Amino acid sequence: MKFNQAKCKVLHLGHSNPKHKYRLGGEWLECIPEEKDSGMLVDEKLKMSQQHELATQKANCILGCIKRTVASRSREMIVLLCSGETPPGVLCLALETSTHEGHGPV
Repeated sequence: MKFNQAKCKVLHLGHSNPKHKYRLGGEWLECIPEEKDSGMLVDEKLKMSQQHELATQKANCILGCIKRTVASRSREMIVLLCSGETPPGVLCLALETSTHEGHGPV
């Protein structure tokens, strides 16, 4: 695997960081305020507030999708839909596809 210099960035961590500029192979590296790594959003202040906001938005999107497309909202049905056998994100895609094709609610 080749090293991709264009993807290298600098994230200055901590409030007392002097924020020096860095070069790699004669090219200046871009300084960024936040970076998503392994599914986690990390900012220069190491605060997780934006990560929590994004997780909340995604959860509300999934709940809204279920509310709009599932006719029966009984506890048993929701437990079945949210079982560990359904990968995250797949449920909403399947439900959205069925409603766009005119099949109506599940």
